[in-house]
Amino acid sequence: MKISTTKRLERLQERHANGDISRRTFLTLTAAAATTAGLNMPWMGRALAATTDVRFDGWGGVVQEAIDKYAFQPYTAKTGNKVVQGTFGDENEIITKIKTSKPGDFQVIHSSGVNYYIKYVNAGATSELNEANIPNLANVLQPMIEPFRKLTPKLSAVPYDYGTTGLAYNTTVISPEEAKEKGAAMLADKKYAGKIGGYADMTTRVWYAALDTGQDPNNIQDMDAVWAKVRETRDLAKKFWSSGAELMDLLSKGEIVVTDAWSGRVAALQQQGHPIGYLDPSGSYAWMEDMLVLKGSPMAECEELLNFMLDPATSIAVAEGQNYPPSLDPTKVKLTEKIEKLPAFDPTGQMKALTFADPIYWADNEDAWQKQWDRISKGA
Repeated sequence: MKISTTKRLERLQERHANGDISRRTFLTLTAAAATTAGLNMPWMGRALAATTDVRFDGWGGVVQEAIDKYAFQPYTAKTGNKVVQGTFGDENEIITKIKTSKPGDFQVIHSSGVNYYIKYVNAGATSELNEANIPNLANVLQPMIEPFRKLTPKLSAVPYDYGTTGLAYNTTVISPEEAKEKGAAMLADKKYAGKIGGYADMTTRVWYAALDTGQDPNNIQDMDAVWAKVRETRDLAKKFWSSGAELMDLLSKGEIVVTDAWSGRVAALQQQGHPIGYLDPSGSYAWMEDMLVLKGSPMAECEELLNFMLDPATSIAVAEGQNYPPSLDPTKVKLTEKIEKLPAFDPTGQMKALTFADPIYWADNEDAWQKQWDRISKGA
């Protein structure tokens, strides 16, 4: 019995290597045979360890719908491996859950770039990717990879898309010339009192208050002036929104005529025919998102998934679906006209026109600034 089972396993391995059976079928049959016969072959441990479906947690909404439709469903159809999905509204919430969970309970996170990456690093939650298993990483923009590698020479995440939080304005009320002239000052313009919006987020409020007071958001010298400007915007605003769906609703209905806004959501409104303009003033907040693999995850399958997601055809389809440029280098990969027209798209591949947050500077100040923002947002 043991001899025949061994031969069967060898044949299964050969069929898998030849592409005659899917990886999922191979792993399932191997596991069954191993359990029955108690065999221990050199490759069996790796196969058995990789039988777990991949857990993914993301932002939900149209962004995750695009990832599911254009990446996860084709991945499952090709490999037989399933992606079990969860969602979160605020990444700090899931970081708290990860800190109190067992390694492997959470696996792949659609994370908000280096500002959050450093939090996972400090929590000891990161993994080490085998980049040889992710050959499509070669097509990713180096300026997006470098900030992650500065924090961890061995990556735990791969950059996936990027965008900006610029200024959206109703073109029936505000002209492009006025928007360009005033820039961030529009968010505290008494002329638009009761028609101003903003993201209910400390980083965004501090960033744009710094710009409006003529300061570098990565090297603020006068925080009192920043907090005074945050209060000024709060008092003039109709609503600080908390989701992309709420942002789009407020703009499309004309309830607000100017707000800081996510570039992809503005692109969606423009594609729907709404009279919404978009401006990235000098120093506007640029961000990138990444696919982060946590410690305790089934690494081989996560690496396989990330490589599939970075395949140009997949990445381009997702980018068009969610209206954010992909992390692919446009000097290496031919992108579509739709992507090239997206707000925040950088055709040079150098990303020098975009201003990203300094992760160490912001991490050092986050606790104090968050406490002050919490007080101000409640009326202090």
